[in-house]
Amino acid sequence: MTTFTVLSPGTGKPLLERPWATPKDIQAALSLAEAQKHAWRRTPLAERSRWVAAFVDAVVESKDAAGKELTEQMGRPIRYSAGEIGGFEERARAMIAMAEDALGAIRPPEKEGFERFVSREPLGLVLALAPWNYPWLTAVNVIVPALLAGNVVLLKHSDQTPLVAERLFAAAEKAGLPKGVFQYVHASHPDVARMAQDSRIDYVAFTGSVAGGRAVKGAIGDRFIAMGLELGGKDAAYVAPDADFDFSVENLVDGAFFNSGQSCCGIERIYVHESIYPRFVDAFVEKVHEYSLGDPLLESTTLGPVVRRANKERIAAQIEAAVKSGARALVDQSRFEVPASSAYMAPEVLVDVTHDMDAMREETFGPLACIAPVSSDEEAIEKINDSRYGLTSGIWTSDIERARTMAKELETGTVFMNRCDYLDPELAWVGVKDSGRGCTLSKVGFESLTRPKSHHFRIR
Repeated sequence: MTTFTVLSPGTGKPLLERPWATPKDIQAALSLAEAQKHAWRRTPLAERSRWVAAFVDAVVESKDAAGKELTEQMGRPIRYSAGEIGGFEERARAMIAMAEDALGAIRPPEKEGFERFVSREPLGLVLALAPWNYPWLTAVNVIVPALLAGNVVLLKHSDQTPLVAERLFAAAEKAGLPKGVFQYVHASHPDVARMAQDSRIDYVAFTGSVAGGRAVKGAIGDRFIAMGLELGGKDAAYVAPDADFDFSVENLVDGAFFNSGQSCCGIERIYVHESIYPRFVDAFVEKVHEYSLGDPLLESTTLGPVVRRANKERIAAQIEAAVKSGARALVDQSRFEVPASSAYMAPEVLVDVTHDMDAMREETFGPLACIAPVSSDEEAIEKINDSRYGLTSGIWTSDIERARTMAKELETGTVFMNRCDYLDPELAWVGVKDSGRGCTLSKVGFESLTRPKSHHFRIR
């Protein structure tokens, strides 16, 4: 096939069509990037920062139009979509502000007769592979620090959200970035694999599923280049007996069902201290019943469709299997009008769940929350860690010492207290176990996109 079609998540009908990049197109993009990378790395950081800031300005100017396009392509309610552009700006501005410090030379104590320092050198050409669920936020995590560090970038976005790649490229052109510094291609999976094997690619950054991460790792094969893999999650929360009850309920409902649960760090497992468990479950379900499922282009809608009908069927099968194994579904489905022939899906809450069920072990990536009681902090830690994933975990408590103590034992890249489903650009974003490898955001994130070079000069 020479083209691909984006289907509307809400209607299932064609939304737009785009041509796949041809082998000639891909080779031209790689050659242009290769030709430009030496000039870009020699460009002073202050100048690169000004260009990147202008690029961010151009993105923000298109906020409303970009938000509507996002809703049409992946189904998030329009009332929330422009907020992702706000998140894009927040992260980008933070990374611009920290670039000078993050990329500055590391100087050991002075040694008489020598000049010694370690510089951070760009890798060259970064291939960024971005997903559809947060297409602006996942892209900015790589694009902005890579450009600031002196790399050139080739973006391949999900074929569900191609307009994001096109709008990013238009912003780069408006900002006046030199031709070849930032490009995109609409490439098929086989072509992406071939690009990963190309000697002109110096780093691959992928955000997506565990299976996709394995495919990227396999495509790179025996090449000695680094990669960043931000993969799946089965993120868990613990509600301690001293937690702010109302806040915890509201915060965790949002953490589980925002974006129809299609977030790598969305809450999928909730462990509640047994002393407040029955009350918490009742309040949680009551809050879920307040959602309005419907057309994502309507301002009144708070829950849109999942991205594809096939995703809906997979999520429904996971729920059905759990119920057959003894779980109880608590949401009154009659409160939600769900068209049978679409990707719309009502939210669901399961209790009486066990870790023998896929609903508690495998990533759902949909509007489902599983809630289970625990008798102690120690049991909560054990249950949270009983997972092959390790992206984030959250503790709802009024006792910061409890959070500090538990955080030392939790096997996740981020531990939250009284919040979830948020990336602070000044903190490292990292997964452990099957949630990936490498790091983005914060000053630490720049290290993945550069290599150290030691300078050891005898001066007398």
